Amino acid sequence: MSWREIFLGDAIHIKHGFAFKSQYFSSSGVLMLLTPGNFHEKGGFRVRPAKERFYTGDFPDTFLLKKNDLIVAMTEQGAGLLGSSAWIPESDKYLHNQRLGKIDEIDKNILAPKYLYHLFNTYNVRGQISGSATGTKVRHTAPERIYKVKVRIPGVNTQETIASIIDAYDDLIENNRRRIQLLEESARLLYKEWFIHLRFPGHKHTKIIDGVPEGWERKALGECAVLNYGKALKKDSRVDGDYPVYGSSGIVGSHDKAIVKASAIILGRKGNVGSVYWSVCDCWPIDTVYYILPEESDYYFYYTLKNMTFINTDVAVPGLNRNFAYSRLILNPEKIIKAEFNGRARQMHAQIEVLLQQNQKLAQARDLLLPRLMNGEIEV
Repeated sequence: MSWREIFLGDAIHIKHGFAFKSQYFSSSGVLMLLTPGNFHEKGGFRVRPAKERFYTGDFPDTFLLKKNDLIVAMTEQGAGLLGSSAWIPESDKYLHNQRLGKIDEIDKNILAPKYLYHLFNTYNVRGQISGSATGTKVRHTAPERIYKVKVRIPGVNTQETIASIIDAYDDLIENNRRRIQLLEESARLLYKEWFIHLRFPGHKHTKIIDGVPEGWERKALGECAVLNYGKALKKDSRVDGDYPVYGSSGIVGSHDKAIVKASAIILGRKGNVGSVYWSVCDCWPIDTVYYILPEESDYYFYYTLKNMTFINTDVAVPGLNRNFAYSRLILNPEKIIKAEFNGRARQMHAQIEVLLQQNQKLAQARDLLLPRLMNGEIEV
């Protein structure tokens, strides 16, 4: 198998994104402003964007991204994201801003597009891009610097074979993600059917009095659980380990110690107010969240919180006042109905956990295989 060295600039051209004006940013809309914050750390488009910002102003049509456009992160928005790449999953929804570069030309006699995508997500290429980046507060690169990245590549046919091997892992991971989404949706719909629409088992023979089934009651949230304050843990104080660190946007890192046992409920306090997460393992909730201890956590309470609307009670920074949260009324069903729901939800979440573990192992195997395939250590 013959390999050769090239500069990326020998085979590609990168188009800069558009400087969209901040006064037209919105929290809702149709056209989503795509940034490196929407990438996975290992590359790839995030199914649930980390931060959704929509654009309501005018812009040139050429900056409306199409399905299967290949983009590359030009700024360091998140650890290790600079230089990583992603495919656009659908047309006419995502906008190409100046933090991204779009690969608008590829010499397919030199590089296969799918191989190029995986090439960008290798430590070799991203290391070269990061090494030539500039900026102090926000590190960034430019097309001219990416063109100078040196890579060793095989022939195009071999590139396509290598890409197909890695894609097989990505396809399995994506299929599992879809199954997880379906299971999560099934649990949400079951909760709504039983506790919002009140079509629970035996509902036809149960009287509804003032909107509450007979034998049920409304209670203040504060009567049902304690919202404990998370504990500060700065990034530079974290030691990479087995325990997830939770902020109001979800898992924001890992640490070698935990302060809360599994399974706990995490509730966003600052920033992403009212976000709700279920931690399946011991964890460290930081000071932007509340947490509910395992002995007070169950799936009924988890989905109850997910269906509540918590308003911002702080002026300067979005925040959730604990006394306000405690005052919110929630429906407290009969024990037998709650237990039956928890049992069904537990089965769904057990399947979700199996799929998550499978994806973790698949990703680890892919990440071990990727550099060996891409440097010719493993022949195909």
